[in-house]
Amino acid sequence: MVKAMAQELTTRSSELMAPIQTIYFGGGTPSLLGEEELGYLLSTIHLNYSSEGPMEVTLEANPEDLTEDRLAVWRTLGINRLSLGLQTLNDAELSWMNREHDSQKSLDAVKMAQKMGFDNITVDLIYGSKFQTPQTWQQTIQAIIELGVPHVSAYNLTIESGTALGIKVKKGQEPEIDDELSSVLFTLLAEELTAAGYEQYEISNFAKPFCRSRHNSNYWKGTPYLGIGPSAHSFNGQVRRWNVSNNHLYMKAIESDLTFSEEEFIDLRTAFNEYIMTGLRTLEGCNLDEMTKRFGPERTASFIKGMQRYEGCYLVSGRSIRLNQKGRLLADKIASDLFVL
Repeated sequence: MVKAMAQELTTRSSELMAPIQTIYFGGGTPSLLGEEELGYLLSTIHLNYSSEGPMEVTLEANPEDLTEDRLAVWRTLGINRLSLGLQTLNDAELSWMNREHDSQKSLDAVKMAQKMGFDNITVDLIYGSKFQTPQTWQQTIQAIIELGVPHVSAYNLTIESGTALGIKVKKGQEPEIDDELSSVLFTLLAEELTAAGYEQYEISNFAKPFCRSRHNSNYWKGTPYLGIGPSAHSFNGQVRRWNVSNNHLYMKAIESDLTFSEEEFIDLRTAFNEYIMTGLRTLEGCNLDEMTKRFGPERTASFIKGMQRYEGCYLVSGRSIRLNQKGRLLADKIASDLFVL
């Protein structure tokens, strides 16, 4: 698999015209890769792609995968940011999620990473499960704040049909998501982290000053990116491409020089809708001058008129319109109502 990914990196090196700014190892459990494998992928990148300035190099890891030896290796290889999937600090909830770590392991993992020199750490949290109350959620948030991590990503639990949880919910063995409770937990999260000095720069992402995720921020700005490996997505500004998800088919296609991806052209309507969807999720919001330049004055006028239906849910800052906290609770609905069909 690593050899196939390295080959894809090499053959697609001409697709990114600008120097790379970030590298992100994610979409699975990349922390299980050994020093030789990670080093091979990184050396392939550096050999085939140009860069400028210090890069942000992130690796996703589960708490149970961290050891001092692994952390030392990652630092040596140039990985300078860790994304740790804590999910929750409730042991019963972690067991329900079939996670291998417990809350103490989570806390120990963060402290170990900090001890080994990683000061740029983000932790992932999930809210909205049947185990959570405002009180237990606040305890989790405060524990994260006390750890001193500079970045937090928190997502509402979703139930996907066909998953084990989705099947149990359909059979009545598990409760539906309580949307009202989720709203309370989301509001509490924003209030507590903001009070602690974090900036809610995207609906689900909070960062201390100068600690925003450069990688994710580029996604939201529409910067071209290259995705390598099974299921990976790429975007060049006009075309979105996604690789086959089956590992065997991916490796076989790479080995045999066969097509292993599909693609779609992003027309002006789709690009406009995506700009609204991502823009309204960010602290900066949607810039009306940029919108007019890219999509024309008629669509901008339609956007402004549509936003007026949600008075009290947004703020106007110069030439930008951005959601306030009330609007962030309705972000998906507002965006979809403003889409051009």
